[in-house]
Amino acid sequence: MKKLMVALGLLSLASGAFAAGKPCEELKGEIAAKLDAKGVSGYSLEIVDKGAAADAKVVGTCEGGAKEIVYKRG
Repeated sequence: MKKLMVALGLLSLASGAFAAGKPCEELKGEIAAKLDAKGVSGYSLEIVDKGAAADAKVVGTCEGGAKEIVYKRG
């Protein structure tokens, strides 16, 4: 659980830097690589329209803020 919180904290900080129009697939790959490097497993990342993340944690924004990348456990 501690690893997850650290990883999500880092991703939250990083997401602001990537919000300036980065392609979603590229950002999703970078986030996945960071999670994998931290040893996080059993998760999924999904690209959704902004505001559509009902039961997931937003870990990044892309395409100029029009889309969000959400993290789900399991």
